[in-house]
Amino acid sequence: MTEIRAKKIWRNGELIDWDKATVHVMAHALHYGSSWFEGIRCYKTARGSEVFRLTEHVNRLFDSCKIYRANIPFSKQEIIEAILQTIEANDLEQCYIRPLVFRGAGAIGVNPLPAPIETFIMVWEWGKYLGEEAMEKGVDLCVSSWHRAAPNTFPTMAKAGGNYLNSGLIKMEAILDGFVEGIALDNEGFVSEGSGENLFVVRQGRLITSPLSSAILPGITRDSVITLAREAGYEVLEQKIPREMLYLADEIFLTGTAAEVTPVRAVDHIVVGEGKRGSVTTVIQHHFFDYVQGKIEDNYGWMTPVKSESRVRG
Repeated sequence: MTEIRAKKIWRNGELIDWDKATVHVMAHALHYGSSWFEGIRCYKTARGSEVFRLTEHVNRLFDSCKIYRANIPFSKQEIIEAILQTIEANDLEQCYIRPLVFRGAGAIGVNPLPAPIETFIMVWEWGKYLGEEAMEKGVDLCVSSWHRAAPNTFPTMAKAGGNYLNSGLIKMEAILDGFVEGIALDNEGFVSEGSGENLFVVRQGRLITSPLSSAILPGITRDSVITLAREAGYEVLEQKIPREMLYLADEIFLTGTAAEVTPVRAVDHIVVGEGKRGSVTTVIQHHFFDYVQGKIEDNYGWMTPVKSESRVRG
């Protein structure tokens, strides 16, 4: 595995060397999972380096923190500018971006309120999350024995560090059983999502994706795909998905900042469609990558130029 590393990290308002971005062992987040983060991508486009849906990601970061009563000591615009500054400081044309907010050292115990808020921004080069071949050939999934949380236990609409303990269980189980990824069901037994991806089922030309009530994270790539699919003339439904629909689907694909648009080859060893990327998934992939790579106009205003002069001209 390629080492994750860059030159600079943004910490609480200043750029510091990668190796100096340390956290005290008494940080509240290490003990109780009180952290919130985002995954964002910067693409090398035909117009230059641009960040995909930066404003929406920063809005979701603030929403996640709001649910947990964690006040980020910077404005949304300051975080946006800090992200762009960090990309430029690391001389990266394309990269993965990880803003991280957490409760640091200063209090111990379940009550998080006395702990100070720390804010970091990291960027690094990262390729296809589920592998280059997966984008065409698809991946093998299983339905996990681990479910997503029931309503009113912990908020799945928040992208919180503690939530990903559940994701880790799903991912480890899948890998150890010979699969690439696992699919979680919600507390009622309906399809929720992958360990870190939203899921779409294609059936008779229609796209179906699980609703927020199925304990999914409101994915920004998911939202983008819904928009692009409808623009391409497809009907998209947000509704409960019974488990057996996974076995009867014509196509299935995963979406997310890391996964982008990844087709599914099989679920629980039952082949999906023809066992490779289907025609609808191919169309969605092409529309998505043409957009984020700047091959078509930014009609929705989703792309933010990294270079300050480009932002001024835009």
